[in-house]
Parts: sequence; structure tokens; C-alpha cells
Amino acid sequence: MKIVLGYSGGLDTSVIVPWLRERYGAEVVCMAGDVGQRGGFEGLEAKARATGASGFFAEDLREEFVRDFVWPTLKIGAVYGRKYLLGTAMARPLLGRRQVEVARAVGADALAHGCTGKGNDQVRFELAYAALAPDLAVIAPWREWDIRSREDALAYARARGIALDGIDQTKLYSRDENLWHTSHEGGPLEDPAFEPDESMYLWTVAPEDAPERPEYVEIGFEAGVPVAVDGHALGPVQLLEALNEIGARHGVGRADLVENRLVGMKSRGVYETPGGTLLHLAIGDLESITIDRRAEAMKNELAQRWADMVYEGRWWTPEREALQAATDVLAANVTGSVRLKLFKGAAHVASRTSPVSLYREDLASFGHAATYDHADAGGFIRLFGLPIRAAASGTAVNRAAGNGTAVNGAAVNGAAASSRAAPPLGGAAGPSGKGDGPPDPALSRLLDEVAAKAKAGAA
Repeated sequence: MKIVLGYSGGLDTSVIVPWLRERYGAEVVCMAGDVGQRGGFEGLEAKARATGASGFFAEDLREEFVRDFVWPTLKIGAVYGRKYLLGTAMARPLLGRRQVEVARAVGADALAHGCTGKGNDQVRFELAYAALAPDLAVIAPWREWDIRSREDALAYARARGIALDGIDQTKLYSRDENLWHTSHEGGPLEDPAFEPDESMYLWTVAPEDAPERPEYVEIGFEAGVPVAVDGHALGPVQLLEALNEIGARHGVGRADLVENRLVGMKSRGVYETPGGTLLHLAIGDLESITIDRRAEAMKNELAQRWADMVYEGRWWTPEREALQAATDVLAANVTGSVRLKLFKGAAHVASRTSPVSLYREDLASFGHAATYDHADAGGFIRLFGLPIRAAASGTAVNRAAGNGTAVNGAAVNGAAASSRAAPPLGGAAGPSGKGDGPPDPALSRLLDEVAAKAKAGAA
């Protein structure tokens, strides 16, 4: 049996390699993907082979990760739980796909991962496997073995002489890092009342320690894709790295969130996403001048659906393809640049510009504009409010026919109803230009009939 293991070099996957060999008598091939985590592949192959791996694949996925996973998620504006910018969730489908490709290349029988039985990642990886390699078996050691804690894993490693060089045996937090973010979970964070120590943060400075002077940064977009920083065209990886550095030194991008995990429980995570925070702020503002109201509303609806989809690991589905196609259409004109002002943990929009802006000063100005006649608003309001007036008039008719209550201030007792008691539905405007002209003739006749029936009933 040959198994391809998604490998990070941490404690869990270091003990999974010998466990798979013992439990299944299998040949284990390790696959590590670089999506921007610190250290890259340094020392990983030697560590994997020392624990018994027969092969090792190092895959540089940084460019693909940003271009094909981060940018589409940014373009649609997806945010989970109001704060989480989906850093870990976006990387999993890419890592899962590459793991499947390695498995096909080496003729493997199964795929394995080191995700725990309580987290979201087990779902994300296994849905990727299901979509791309439904014929391969899936092995999830954390759902099978007797190891139940970090201490158990350390004891297992020591008993088999597994070197633990480079593994922090006293670490408090479970972390995930890529080009988009770094996350912190577990340890003291499991108490939602605990305020994180400043030493926990790896990327961002404390806002109070940020520079005393604000900094401006300009981000350029083409069709919803970031392409430049301060006028300099940059590739996906370089652009995100540049914004991470700028945002981090100003303490921008920290988020403390108690989120609803897919598996049913609530879990707390603290995230550092400096560049992503700047990009979300900038693209959202650029959309305000480049897409219309209805398109913006539709995009907002799709964004929530996309966020749920990515969070739940449903990337390799027709749903994602359809949503992405719709987003490409909606974002076709999201081209231009936004200038941000960063200071002490905060980022604000200073200005925005676009060659395809829908904003027209001559229309928006409160002053005189040759292209807009204020009087036209009267007709628009009458038509726009027609359903409201029709509903109100129907209520008036029902009241008159039922119990003789007042209709628009006029008493209706038997024959006392006036045909002009109901508001006009679409008559000509009166002298004030506010629709106070004669009422709708059909409605007047209806009210007369109601009044006649009421009079006959009273007699």
C-alpha cells in the first residue's frame, strides 16, 4: 500500500509517518506545499525521510495560491463571520488538489492528512479528495489512533527515537500561516474572556507602538484584480508581500473572532491579515464608483454564499465555477485606484479614482445641473410609490365597507362616504406638483358603490 501524506513537518505529521507505516505496513510519500508560510521547505525533506518517508515532494504554490484562490475571493468580497478573511480556508483546496496530483504521479492507493477530528480542515481536505480522487482511500489518523493530546504525540515520538528538532515542544498556540494571513488558536485563547498577550502576534505591531505619523498607500486594480502599489506594477506574490509589510508596521489587520465551525461548535481564533485588510477596504470603496446599485446588491449576496462555500470546503464544485463566472462579470469595470491612510492600527480611504467611474459631479451636485431637472423627481416618486398608494387605498375601501370607520379623516357612516376620500393613485399633479390633483376615476366609482351598499344596509 502506498499513501501520500500532506506534510508540514510539525509534530503531528512527524508522528503520522511512522504511525502509517506501523498501522498499515504502507510506503509513505510526503507532499509539502509552500503557500507562503515561514521557512518554506527548509529541512523538511530530511526530517520526513528520517521518520520513514520513502519520497518527498516540495511544491511551490505561492503564485497559484494568490492568483487563483485569493484574488477571486477578494474580488467577490467574501468575509466569513463578519471578520474572517478566509486565509486558511482558501489554501486547503489548492493543497488538496496538489496532493491528489502527487498521488496519481506515484501510483498511490490512499491519501492522508493530519487534521484533528474537531476542526474544519478535515472537511476541506476530504471534500477536495472526494471531488478530485473519489477512488482513493482516505486515512485520518486523528480519528483512528489512541493519541489524544500533544503530550501523547510527544511521548509517541520519543518512544520511537523521532528527532524533534525545530518543533516547539512548549508552544501555546496552534497556528496556520500563508501569504494572506497567520492565525492563532488554542491554549489560553480557548477562554473567550482572555485578552491575547502582545507576544502572541507574529506579523503586526501593537497599534499603540505603530509610527507616530500616518502613511499613505495607493492600490491599483484592473477588473477587480490588484495590480499595483503606489503606481508600481507588481505580480500577485510581490504585491501581497508589499501590502503585508506596510499594513503590519501600522498594526492594521488584527481580528479576534469567535466563529461557528462547520462541525457544529464555536471556536475562537485571532487572525493577522494586514495586506488583506487593506485590499478589502480598497476594492470595496472602488466598487462604490464603478458598479451600480443593483449590481452591488447582487455582489453582496454572492459574497456571503462564496464565504460559506469556501469555509465549508466546497471549492471544487460547479457552484464555485458559477459564482466565479458571475463575479467576473460584475467586477469587469472595477478598475482604478484607491488611496488609503494608515495610522495606529486603522486604515481609512483618502481618495479614489477610476477611468470608468459611474460618478458624475454634475449629477451629484446640489447646484444647478443642465442634465437633471428637479421637477422630474415628482413623476418618479408617483410611479415609484404607486404600489404603496394602491395598498393604502385598498385598506381604505375595506374599512369603508366593513365598519364605517374614518377613511382619510372623512366619516363613513352609511351613505356619508365621499368618492374623494381615497388618495389619488396616478392622477395629474395639482398646483403644488405633489400629486394633489383629481383622484383616480375608477377608484372614485368603487368608493361610490361601497357607500351606496353601506347606505342600503343601514336602511
